Amino acid sequence: MLSFTGGLRVFLAVVPGNGETKLGYLWTCSCPGGDTVFTSHTSRAAMCLEHIIPSGFRGTVQCDGYAAYPAFVRRHNASAGCEAITLAGCWAHARRGFIEARESAPRTVGWVLRQIGHLYQIERHLREKGAGPRLREAVRCAQSTAIVRRIRAALLRIGPHHLPQSATGKAIAYAIDQWPALERFLTHGRIEIDNNLVENAIRPTAIGKKNWLFIGAAAAGQCGAVLYTIVESCRRRGIDPLACLRDVLTRLPRMTTGQIPEVTPQAWVKASKQRPDTSAAA
Repeated sequence: MLSFTGGLRVFLAVVPGNGETKLGYLWTCSCPGGDTVFTSHTSRAAMCLEHIIPSGFRGTVQCDGYAAYPAFVRRHNASAGCEAITLAGCWAHARRGFIEARESAPRTVGWVLRQIGHLYQIERHLREKGAGPRLREAVRCAQSTAIVRRIRAALLRIGPHHLPQSATGKAIAYAIDQWPALERFLTHGRIEIDNNLVENAIRPTAIGKKNWLFIGAAAAGQCGAVLYTIVESCRRRGIDPLACLRDVLTRLPRMTTGQIPEVTPQAWVKASKQRPDTSAAA
């Protein structure tokens, strides 16, 4: 399973020759329990995903409703000759639309938000218990499925009473359009209710783009993406990114290409646990 952000973070890069700047985008994905990987592109088209998701990938991609994802999946599945990839939706993104519509229809939107809150309460209890995929699937089947069906029935009933261009109408249309993907977590215990884990990983990039605005040449975007990947991988493992980078960059000039796997954050934290603690002696 891969989890992607739909909120692609924009940066500005210099276009050589004419002194103008061009938009760039950081695509961010993560595997459950694994690292978060950033890649840089000067486009947000579906073809960018071909450079991120392996051609032989089979599984689930969790994302928001950005059109690039279903477009990529249709081409990928057509090429594979089967339903190699399925999409799982993000309830946080669906909820966001209703939060933005609270003032336009407070009673209606308030009811929908309470129902979504019930779903998140169930998920919170599962996390507190340390539930595995089988237990999560069983509890979701017994408790969450009825709530999800209740929300859908209500949205289908109230949808025609709201103008399509109103905030409430847009929130309802988004949710209904995403419904098959939003239901996916009910029958797959390894799928999260949302992709907030990877969404949280890109928040520092939003601060960064406001602070330093330009990233340099367009090709430099991938260098930044690599650094973001290393730092976030360190954070997920409880490693001090500065300590890791200082050690790796010191050793790197003397290493061969074949030794590079020895200094990934995953390998670095394992090696650091095996090193003797010299702090007492010092």
